Amino acid sequence: MNFTYNALPTRVIFGSGTLSELPAEVDRLGIARALILTTSHQGVGAQRIAQLLSARTAGVFGGAVMHTPVEVTDDAIALANELRIDGLVAIGGGSTTGLSKAIALRTDLPQVVVPTTYAGSEMTPIIGETSNGKKVTQSSPRVLPETVLYDVDLTMTLPTKLSGTSGINAIAHAVEALYAKDRNPVVSLMALAAIKLLAKSLPLIAENPLHGEARADALQGAWLSGICLGSVGMALHHKLCHTLGGTFNLPHAETHAVILPHALAYNAAAVPDVMSSLGEALGTNNVPLFFYELAGRIGADRSLHSLGMDESGVSVAVDEAFANPYWNPRPLERMEIEALLCRAFNGESPLAGKTVTNKDLSHGHAKG
Repeated sequence: MNFTYNALPTRVIFGSGTLSELPAEVDRLGIARALILTTSHQGVGAQRIAQLLSARTAGVFGGAVMHTPVEVTDDAIALANELRIDGLVAIGGGSTTGLSKAIALRTDLPQVVVPTTYAGSEMTPIIGETSNGKKVTQSSPRVLPETVLYDVDLTMTLPTKLSGTSGINAIAHAVEALYAKDRNPVVSLMALAAIKLLAKSLPLIAENPLHGEARADALQGAWLSGICLGSVGMALHHKLCHTLGGTFNLPHAETHAVILPHALAYNAAAVPDVMSSLGEALGTNNVPLFFYELAGRIGADRSLHSLGMDESGVSVAVDEAFANPYWNPRPLERMEIEALLCRAFNGESPLAGKTVTNKDLSHGHAKG
């Protein structure tokens, strides 16, 4: 097997109580005037960081939102210029990380990211930005955070449903890394380890949100999944999720939880080695159904309809899937992609190893 592997240079600090190391890390990067980035729901965390950094805090921008709209980035940069900042500290999930990356792309300011979900995007040089209803992704070393500070304690209050969907989002990164065009043995090892950690820990968190060991395992799995996402290319699953999120403004992690079983079922026959490895790791002979049932166990919505998508969006999403498609191990076939999205819209179980019929192209009976 021929392959190329490039290690990403992000510095990672992982553990419990590690937020206390933030001031020293900011000093190490030479940041004297930090702009703290967060969402409107993470104000308490942002204020805690502001107090920790004390005089190093130049200001707080609390307007991060999902899918990184360019107009929000413009507002944040305007504040950054006004405050003459020299570095970024982001606390939150993928929305906050995305905003930090978007600012860094334009300014090359150093970033410290403090994740509070299992998104994993903090470990990648990839950014997806939305403008005029279209989400466009690109890769640049400028957006890779200099430091990621993982503190398990900060995830203990993450709501169980968001914990689950965020964790399945991370699983999706690892799953597609296993059959990426540029996959390699190092990333494949990390991917399988991440999937096992998350598949075991997410149901435990759903049952007991304060399960410390499960929280630590989930965060470690998310970290490994993020490395996978940043190291190799993604395929059909991510193309569909980017299309659905950018076009219909669907929630990011929740969309990943809906689509993963169906995208994996579509690709299953083309990657028998991956399916075998996943089946062995998870103890199942039907991997797509395993992830569909996992979503149910952690309380995730399993239909695009329940996420707010109108049934007319299915045909739009099919067209978008064929516009600038990502590489995929199985060629894209329109009738089968439409069937995939119809079942995802309805919340039906994945169509693994079956022949598509006209019944599968009906998308008016959502289960939720």
